[in-house]
Amino acid sequence: MNYADSVQDLSPALAALRLLAVDFAKMPAPTVRVSPVFPAVLDLSLHGDLGAFEPWRLALGIAREDIDFHTQGDGRTWVLCADTDYAGARVTLYAFGDVLRRTLNVVGGCHAA
Repeated sequence: MNYADSVQDLSPALAALRLLAVDFAKMPAPTVRVSPVFPAVLDLSLHGDLGAFEPWRLALGIAREDIDFHTQGDGRTWVLCADTDYAGARVTLYAFGDVLRRTLNVVGGCHAA
């Protein structure tokens, strides 16, 4: 594993972030994470709005079949996750949202008069 010793070592992830900021300036703002532990990885997290995942997925050229969907927090949170190579970095896109829970009220049914 290659740990970053300087900001220059973070260049792959920071260059990808800079390019995303220029090319997709009007996209929903994600939480951004760059780590010296993984200097070539850029994490983009979207919280509270799963719908913001789709425009980012399209912009990054991630195929639908490459999306991982799961729950966390005892099934209370939906998570979308996908990653791709972009501008020399590995970009991981996450979205977190509350599980939709609603009661269905059935009126009538198949034997209603």
